[in-house]
Amino acid sequence: MESVQAYLDRKYQELRLINDCLRHPLPLTCPRSVSEVIRHKFQLTAALKAEHALHDWNVTETAWAHPGQQRIGPFEFRYDYQRADLDVRGPSFYERECGAIDTIYTASGMAAISALLLASARVTGRADIVVLPGAYGETQEFIEGYADRLRMIALKRPLEEGAARRSASSRIMLLDSSASASAFDAGLQSTKSAPDLLIFDTTCFSSASGRIRWVLGRARELAIPVVMVRSHTKLDSLGAEYGRLGSVTFVNWERNVPRGSKLRELPVETRNAVRLLGGAALPAHFPPYIGAPLYRELTNKRIAAILRNSRRASRYFATALPGLTAELHFVHGLYVTIGSQQPLDEATARRTAAEMSNDLARTGLPIQHAGSFGFDFAGAEWFHNPTTDRYSIRIAVSDLPTTIWDDLDEAIARWWSTHQRRRLENPSHRSMPSAFST
Repeated sequence: MESVQAYLDRKYQELRLINDCLRHPLPLTCPRSVSEVIRHKFQLTAALKAEHALHDWNVTETAWAHPGQQRIGPFEFRYDYQRADLDVRGPSFYERECGAIDTIYTASGMAAISALLLASARVTGRADIVVLPGAYGETQEFIEGYADRLRMIALKRPLEEGAARRSASSRIMLLDSSASASAFDAGLQSTKSAPDLLIFDTTCFSSASGRIRWVLGRARELAIPVVMVRSHTKLDSLGAEYGRLGSVTFVNWERNVPRGSKLRELPVETRNAVRLLGGAALPAHFPPYIGAPLYRELTNKRIAAILRNSRRASRYFATALPGLTAELHFVHGLYVTIGSQQPLDEATARRTAAEMSNDLARTGLPIQHAGSFGFDFAGAEWFHNPTTDRYSIRIAVSDLPTTIWDDLDEAIARWWSTHQRRRLENPSHRSMPSAFST
């Protein structure tokens, strides 16, 4: 358990880390509340972005004013035209134990996965791509709509019969960190069939997660080439959403891919896809505090606190909301989902998430209607399970002090139980009264 004061002290360190990146740091005092933490962090982040914009006023897509290298924090950038030839040098977001890596940075996580999938299809020709239950919905949507050389095998069960057998075509496995714990573990076991390529979406894992090392270790044992894709907006900017940033990372590529293999061309083709799709990263979106020893320490503490609170939420909702939970055991532990006795559609789920977060926020609880996760506040939003085609409400866990998080869990359960009861009593009403109204 973390006390309120220990939490505020930790957050003060985070604020100081961001503040120290300013050319002219602002006066800081230790925050006195969660609301101050949130406000100060976004204000400092905005100040940091503004300072870069003012100082680097002559930096444009075309490097007309910088004959040398541009630098932001520990990152160095070289280009003639950013979209076409941006070269990034700097520390890896991943730990050194991941091995020798070659990283291509992109403008978002979806820019990363889409470029990689198109390049994979170009390199391998027609291929089967095995997608486990719970894989990110937009990734599946992209494969179905735009990667017609890839035949998606969307498993309804973790190990569907015949999925492990090799066909005449190449076989790619997509291991997605947004899956449930059971599906992810079963998917990792299925790598025994040694796919030609393993694509590992690490977005929902901390960049220092032991599960990343576990997956890479297994791929190394089975001699499977592995590429990691990631959205850095979620967990890699201390909860401040510093900018839209993604990456494609090739792990020990020269060693793991035999000479003569068509996969040798995958890094080059991926760079071409990023260039032609206009998906290159923006230098201004690289957080300047990456690479500092304190950054890694504070990020690890943030993730540890989120995981502790997630376990508490899972246990509490399982007993406080019997029959009203959807998935409580995602492999990443960053959010849980609660369900409805009557099926929800997207619009109803979205509206309900907004009503709940607004009602609870008015009572002073740190929750917002937000479509992402990893913030200093809890986030509520609609959630679609592509396997079951059912909608639910996602509660994104934050690293709040234990007592405050427990209070929030209780308030969510109370609101949701009341909402469900009123919805059953009057199912024709599209918008129900506030569960906190008198």
